Amino acid sequence: MLARRAYIPAEQRPRDSRRTWPLDVPCVAQLADEGMTFERPVTFLVGENGSGKSTLVEAFAEAWGLDAQGGRAGRKYVNDRPKSVLGEMVQFETTAAGARHRIGPRTKRKGYFLRAETAFGFMNAVSGMRGYWDEDTSEMSHGEGFLTVFAAMFREPGFYLMDEPEAALSFQSCLRLMHLMYELGKSGAQIICATHSPILASTPDADIIEVGEHGFHRSKWEDLALVDHWRRYMATPEAYLRHVTED
Repeated sequence: MLARRAYIPAEQRPRDSRRTWPLDVPCVAQLADEGMTFERPVTFLVGENGSGKSTLVEAFAEAWGLDAQGGRAGRKYVNDRPKSVLGEMVQFETTAAGARHRIGPRTKRKGYFLRAETAFGFMNAVSGMRGYWDEDTSEMSHGEGFLTVFAAMFREPGFYLMDEPEAALSFQSCLRLMHLMYELGKSGAQIICATHSPILASTPDADIIEVGEHGFHRSKWEDLALVDHWRRYMATPEAYLRHVTED
């Protein structure tokens, strides 16, 4: 474990913060009130679109020193872009290993932020560059490209963040990514991942935090709304499809 808790110091909060973005988002408001603790090497943030889980992951990446658009630790890819409002506010309580990781030489920092919406262009831009991967991801499917990045960049103890990495992955590829995260967590790395995938969220020994209008709370996999909806749909799809097909 590298980070024990993410929080927003009182002095970082603007006046009337509850009325302005991002503190008006329930999960961010709870982060400001309580902080978010990390209890296991692999943590999933699960919730509907608009719940704020991606906002949290982006802010965590920026607070750790990773580029919000994605990429490896120790590199800044768009130097003229300031941090997001929330990225400026968030701070971490770290373990001793986490403190060493953050203050160590830039070239020795291990970590990566994979953001699905920017990953494809980024992969093509850095393919073949020293320190990344040798394969040409422009000649691969999106799913194959994602798996190439995972294999090359997510393999040593470090701090890794992902925002909806399942976007390009098939069922089998999600299982491969699950295995990678499980093994990476056992190696001493820490992973925080926002996802809609019930497959990824079922990673053994992972901590699951459900994000929504309530803010956030820890949940068991079998109790997630996400899992319940998929289970119901796969059992009786007509119960859902009639709402789509009926005039």
